[in-house]
Amino acid sequence: MKRSLVISLLVFASAATIQQAVGQTAGQAESAPAGQSAQKPEIKNPAEYNAYINAIQQTNAAQKAQLLEAFLQTYPNSVMKVDALELLMVAYQQAGDAQKSLDAANRILQADPNNVRALAVLSYNYRAAASQGGPQMQDNLAKAKQYGEQGLQALPKLQKPAGMSDADFTKLHNEMGAIFDGAVAFSALQAKDYATAQKDFQEAVSWESQPTIADIYPLATADLEAKPMNPSGFWFIVKAAMMAQGGTQQQILDYGKKKYIRYHGSDQGWDQLVSDAKASASIMPPAGFTVAAAPPPPSPAEQAADLVKTKTPVQMSFAEWELVLSSGNQQAADTVWNAIKGKAVKLQASVISATSTSVQLAGSDDDIEAKKADITLTMSKAIPARLTPTVGSMMAFQGTLTSYTPNPFMMTMTEGVLLDKNGNPVSSGTATHHTSTTHH
Repeated sequence: MKRSLVISLLVFASAATIQQAVGQTAGQAESAPAGQSAQKPEIKNPAEYNAYINAIQQTNAAQKAQLLEAFLQTYPNSVMKVDALELLMVAYQQAGDAQKSLDAANRILQADPNNVRALAVLSYNYRAAASQGGPQMQDNLAKAKQYGEQGLQALPKLQKPAGMSDADFTKLHNEMGAIFDGAVAFSALQAKDYATAQKDFQEAVSWESQPTIADIYPLATADLEAKPMNPSGFWFIVKAAMMAQGGTQQQILDYGKKKYIRYHGSDQGWDQLVSDAKASASIMPPAGFTVAAAPPPPSPAEQAADLVKTKTPVQMSFAEWELVLSSGNQQAADTVWNAIKGKAVKLQASVISATSTSVQLAGSDDDIEAKKADITLTMSKAIPARLTPTVGSMMAFQGTLTSYTPNPFMMTMTEGVLLDKNGNPVSSGTATHHTSTTHH
């Protein structure tokens, strides 16, 4: 939501307050039910009344703020204290002094803890500050959530100011609801609480008469980052792209398409979805909107069964041995292990740690990337200090397959011998550097 809209919402309320104060007549104030016009107490002291009216009728925001501060200092217990503070908060907003506007909002809450206008300003500003990151981000997120939740609790009790039309009051009420829900949702999204973010962003969008990218894009993100994904996010991501400017539009669409392929299994249907969303006047997806999820991938046990049907154990790579032996498919694992047990094999793997007698290695791509050992190699002879492989290097070696544990996977090999780049045993008098980045 734009800052100008926040100001305009508060101006709605302040204009009604001014109208009420100027046209006020004698009479005892009475409380009004929620949603009905609230009659404020009157100022009976003529000097106080004139000071108040003189302040609120100023057209220059800085001058109005100055006179309101003077009024509050002179009449700290005025029956119009909260009204004056609200108008002061708006004046500082209009004058571009965000900090003083926040200070005024906090002063309001000291007198009226459930003041929705103050809570709206605080919720909005702390969400905006959190979106900029920085060292205070977590504190700003916590405050945005705090004031947003407090605002949602107070909103049902909001009373229509005298002089405000029903239409303007409804707009004020709904847009404040959007501010509160948006602040709670944004905080939840940063905490990866996608369920809460989805719910509150959805509510924020439903409150708004003209939803903006500030809520539509994070709503799409909350849907698409959740596990499992919510397909509605694909519709919202296209809507967000339509609201974006310049190259950002294509970046958002690329993000949506990437998520679509991951969820659906291909890009089939993506272009039609984009076309439909762009052609629709509604921000919300049509009734029954969905995207078919790709069928789940085969389980490790199923992959192992397929692998032993298509390859002999000798033809398999080390990563394929690992897949089968750790799959939980005991029949496939026995087929492979019975064929390779006791065999001397030549491999290349990444060094995780090394001593003169034993080396911990990562043989599969996944374990190399994770820097996680999946091979324990015991050397047939101690490795000379000058030939000890360095951590992270690729080491060529020969070893005899002795045993394994399936979970976590570890292959134990004995009779280890260092190999040179041609696959020949390294002489203890020859220094060899293993620089290959491939493994088998």
